[in-house]
Amino acid sequence: MHKIKKDDLVKIIAGKDKDKTGKVLSVNLKKNTVLVEGCNMVTKHSKPSAANQQGGIIHQEGPIDYSNVMLVVDGKATRVGFEVKDGKKVRVAKATGKVID
Repeated sequence: MHKIKKDDLVKIIAGKDKDKTGKVLSVNLKKNTVLVEGCNMVTKHSKPSAANQQGGIIHQEGPIDYSNVMLVVDGKATRVGFEVKDGKKVRVAKATGKVID
């Protein structure tokens, strides 16, 4: 059970893209990083390949540390806690006490 999952809406709280919000594209648990849609864009030079015939410069999302993003619930950034409801562990928004999952 993790505090931030794929398809969550998050707000970036530190770094060059501070105060931007976006959807989580993927979470890397080993490196404690997340990819957020449209945030921390990096340029990557790619050689022509079967998948990309043209090659060239590609703009794509770079990983952001897990600690630099905050979950957004009902338009408000909040911390995340856990509670056991009906025998299931669920995520709870600390700001509102609302169950997220």
